[in-house]
Amino acid sequence: MTNYKNLIYALLCLSFSIIVGGSLFEHIAVWPNAFAAPPKSLTMFQGEYAFNPEPFWKSIHPVTLILFIITLIISWNTTRKKNVLIAFMGYVVILIATFIYYLPELKDLIATPFADLINQDLVQRGARWQTLSLFRTALAIILALILYFGLSKSDNKLS
Repeated sequence: MTNYKNLIYALLCLSFSIIVGGSLFEHIAVWPNAFAAPPKSLTMFQGEYAFNPEPFWKSIHPVTLILFIITLIISWNTTRKKNVLIAFMGYVVILIATFIYYLPELKDLIATPFADLINQDLVQRGARWQTLSLFRTALAIILALILYFGLSKSDNKLS
C-alpha cells in the first residue's frame, strides 16, 4: 500500500519539477531573446517553423493537476497532506494568474506583426512580463520545495 502512495507522490514531484524546469528554460533561453528588440525579435514565434511551447504546457499541466488531486486524496489523512495542499493551492493560484494575465499578454505580444524598428512600448511590456513571470517561477520553486519536503514525512494514517 505504501509503495504506490510513494510512487504517485514522487510522480507528482517529477511532474511539478518538469513545470519548474520548463519555466526556467524559457526564462534563460527564450524570453531574453524574444523581447530583446521587439517586434523584430518576436519573429521566432512566427512562420512555418516557429517556436511553439504550447503543446508542452498543454500536456504537462493536466497531468500535474491529475497527480495533485490523486496525491491529495491518498495523502488526506497523513502528515503529507499539509505539504500537498499548500503546493496544490499555490499551483492553482499560478494557473489562475497565468490564464488571467500571463497567457493573454504573451499571446498579444508575440502576435505583433513584424517591423524592422524597435517598439519601446513592446520592450517595456516584455520586460514587465518577464519580471512578473520570474516571480511566478520563484513561487513555483518554493512550492516545489514544500512538495519535496512532504516526501520525507510518513504516509501512514494519522491517529
